[in-house]
Amino acid sequence: MIEHNVLKERLRRGEALAGAFLNIFAPELVELLGLLKLDFVILDGEHTGLTPDRAVELYRAAELRGLPCVTRIGVNHPQVLQKYLESGAISVLIPLVNSAEEAQRAVEAVKYPPLGRRGLAASRVSDWGLSMPLNEYVEWANRETLVAVQIETPQAIENFEEILSVEGVDVLFFGPSDLSVTLGVPGQATHPEVIALIERLGERARRADKWVGTIARTPQEVAHWKERGFQWLCTGIAQLVADGVRGYLRSFR
Repeated sequence: MIEHNVLKERLRRGEALAGAFLNIFAPELVELLGLLKLDFVILDGEHTGLTPDRAVELYRAAELRGLPCVTRIGVNHPQVLQKYLESGAISVLIPLVNSAEEAQRAVEAVKYPPLGRRGLAASRVSDWGLSMPLNEYVEWANRETLVAVQIETPQAIENFEEILSVEGVDVLFFGPSDLSVTLGVPGQATHPEVIALIERLGERARRADKWVGTIARTPQEVAHWKERGFQWLCTGIAQLVADGVRGYLRSFR
């Protein structure tokens, strides 16, 4: 069983962290990213067919190499989240959160009473109750689990202040691709209006003592968002592979 949530600990220390969305589900790839000291990986269960029984193999690989692992879960329903949580997820990212009620639903699915409504059973994430009594595990889980929600729709922008007020939401993640659609510039994730909106909402979230994140694919984008206090910065695994291959081929050509 993981002693503590390193991702949450480092965010609390004020560190900016480099992560990657993973939609190529090979445990060996997860191990490789851990050996390369990536700060965290996000298993994408929104835009893929990732299931809990497949995710558990990736959790094992991440745990083996000390790689903090987040799971993006596409359905914000307690019985859906619970299957990933019981398999080993301790940090979750919930997309398309449009209201305080939806944010609260995610928190309640992740946390045990009195903080939430999660059902308790001995399972893989608690070492089947063998490493510590379940009452101690509940205290551990309520302390160490991390809840991130994605802001990416007109409704989320309209309800942003209410979403910020939800206790138990740790990270506000701004999805530039979907926000580009919201702003009428689809596919233009670096459009000035998209960037300005993320900057504005991110500052409001930071004033509310929330950690904030977004996509940063280039060194220039990383520097831009770090300067503005964004700590959760991500690219995609395909981008990382493409950058590496292109750099290698440039040495030949």
